[in-house]
Amino acid sequence: MLFATTSLAARVERAECAMAVAFGELAKMRRADALTAPVGGATAVYGGPGEPFNKLAGLGFAPLDEDVLADVEREFDRRDAPLQVEFAALADPDVATRLARRGYHLVNFEHVLGLELTKAIVDRAAVECDTHAANGVRVGRASKTDGASWLNAVATGFAHPDVFDGPPSHESVARDALERVFDDFARIPGLVCYLAHRDGALAGGASLRIIDGLAQLCGAATLPDHRRRGVQSALLRARLVDAAREGCELAIVTTQPASKSQENVQRAGFTLLYARAIMVRQPRAEATRAGTGQSPDP
Repeated sequence: MLFATTSLAARVERAECAMAVAFGELAKMRRADALTAPVGGATAVYGGPGEPFNKLAGLGFAPLDEDVLADVEREFDRRDAPLQVEFAALADPDVATRLARRGYHLVNFEHVLGLELTKAIVDRAAVECDTHAANGVRVGRASKTDGASWLNAVATGFAHPDVFDGPPSHESVARDALERVFDDFARIPGLVCYLAHRDGALAGGASLRIIDGLAQLCGAATLPDHRRRGVQSALLRARLVDAAREGCELAIVTTQPASKSQENVQRAGFTLLYARAIMVRQPRAEATRAGTGQSPDP
């Protein structure tokens, strides 16, 4: 049975942090105000207004210097941006207490799930890939010429979130912003994009990134007209098989609690490892005005 320890959680959170940092480095190529700032063994990332990767991931697994955190908070204040911390349940709880004292408020949770890529599991996934293909759902790696199709699939899928009996997301991103984010996302080093077709029609997309022996399964979306037809399942199995071929020992996925995505991966054998608390500090108006040269209110 897969069991989450603090060491495993730290490894997963480092990978999550590395993904955000890669996004931040890409954002620096187009924005002068983009930021990647180390703090407490983690990194805070700012890529532009409202970007989903604007966050501090991986905190709580190393000592936290609050003076360094205060410097990062001021940088976010200058950008009039909230600072979101994704805090793993297996991290040091004292850090969460200190965040609360600094004005971070709990807004939601995420679930982190994992699956050991044993030979039996991978062999079964390969058979299921063949079954999906026989039923008309085929998955393959996106080529360089498939960029527009992949972008359309994932942006459209995420722009039309599924309905499920669980807490709603704390984020809402406009379609044009989704396209910009996923365009950057596809450029992250090491990221592999996948397309799914159902009976020859574009049905969905997903991505895979391998780091430190972990397979990060991310960016999966199905077009609304093709949902409940095995597309998500096919995208999942194809990436598991590829990850195992690349030597990965563990696959990781992050979902909204009680979402269809969580239901799908648990049906495939994934185990809930831990939750992340999403804590947000809103920008301070005085610091924001100071950063723009405006005077604070009397």
